[in-house]
Amino acid sequence: WSQTYVRRRLLSLISCFAGGVFLATCLLDLLPDFLQGIREPLFLLQLQFPLPEFIVAMGFFLVLVLEQIVLAFKDQPSSHHEERRALMADSSVQVNDGAAHHHRRESADSEGHFHADLGSQSVLRAFILVFSLSLHSVFEGLAVGLLEDGEEVLEICLALMIHKSIIAFSLSFKLTQGRLRRSAVFGCLLLFAIMSPLGIALGIGLTETKTSPQHQLARCSLEGMATGTFIYITFMEILPHELASSSNRILKVAMMLLGFALVTGVLFIKL
Repeated sequence: WSQTYVRRRLLSLISCFAGGVFLATCLLDLLPDFLQGIREPLFLLQLQFPLPEFIVAMGFFLVLVLEQIVLAFKDQPSSHHEERRALMADSSVQVNDGAAHHHRRESADSEGHFHADLGSQSVLRAFILVFSLSLHSVFEGLAVGLLEDGEEVLEICLALMIHKSIIAFSLSFKLTQGRLRRSAVFGCLLLFAIMSPLGIALGIGLTETKTSPQHQLARCSLEGMATGTFIYITFMEILPHELASSSNRILKVAMMLLGFALVTGVLFIKL
């Protein structure tokens, strides 16, 4: 096994662990807090409509639609021979030669999760990748900034630290492979790095606002949309890509369960 293969396998396993952390964080922490916070303003509105669930769904679709719009402008009509891809790396690469197929499939399966394919090394795709990741970072930062309990902030920051470390490493690796100058790579990484703090600052600003039912509903709506973003990251990016690979399936599931159990244990101890 080459050093590159081991590094990619390790990165894939860590990504599965992060997926489990995000799944537990979303379903056991963010979602219950959002539902509890929106209960009071929802009671005052006297709505006969599943508004909380609708808000979460809008957070999910917002990121999905924005990313697909970016891809629609990026796709060229002349490239009919290329498969149109979602904002994730392919789970496999089709090649006729058997040995080359195995080697390239392992490479494609193990790249981590990305929001765009940079196989053509195009500058445009590099910026699409950075834009997509930055968009996620703002909403993830909002989820942290809207929290008021210190322990919850630490839990979310732990999940974000694992997730962002993987993405930052993968992003820098992909950008250095592209035809970008070093200053452009540095600028892209800097932009990606400041998006989460920007989202946190926006969330804190909203929590400092004097709470009226309207303000509380607006704050809870943003928190619900951030929860939808976490659902998108977990179910549309991390888990499908990693589980599509044919290697280390049991170990990947074990790492995912370990990440889920870690957050569950922290929440259980806190209770």
